[in-house]
Amino acid sequence: MSFGMQDAGSDSDAEVMNEINMTPLVDVMLVLLIIFIITVPVMKHAVNVELPTATSQPEQVKPETLQLSVDAQGAYFLNQSLVASDALSGVLQAEAAKDPQPELHIRGDKAVRYEFVAQAMASAQQAGLRKIGFISEPTR
Repeated sequence: MSFGMQDAGSDSDAEVMNEINMTPLVDVMLVLLIIFIITVPVMKHAVNVELPTATSQPEQVKPETLQLSVDAQGAYFLNQSLVASDALSGVLQAEAAKDPQPELHIRGDKAVRYEFVAQAMASAQQAGLRKIGFISEPTR
């Protein structure tokens, strides 16, 4: 039995063997294999339970849209109903207090003076409406 040395009776000098002893490595691998064989069935043992599903996302409520139209004479129409120019700010304040706040879409006639559209925008801003958009029709 040699532990890394060749026989002393050989003619060559005492040289170190260049081979790795594989027996301890194989023993360790067999022990690990046995451990895995025993533990894998234990890890897969589970009770199948059908769990209820729930979402944590809040429900998105789409805000309504207000259509504010300004005709060529400067009259205001909120959702196709006539609104006096002095009552416009009060109506817009009531709409701005809603939750979720509605979007305001302003439709201006092609022939209306910009002053009337600017007054509508100022009233909407003072009322507290945050989402204001302009509606136009594309040219054909």
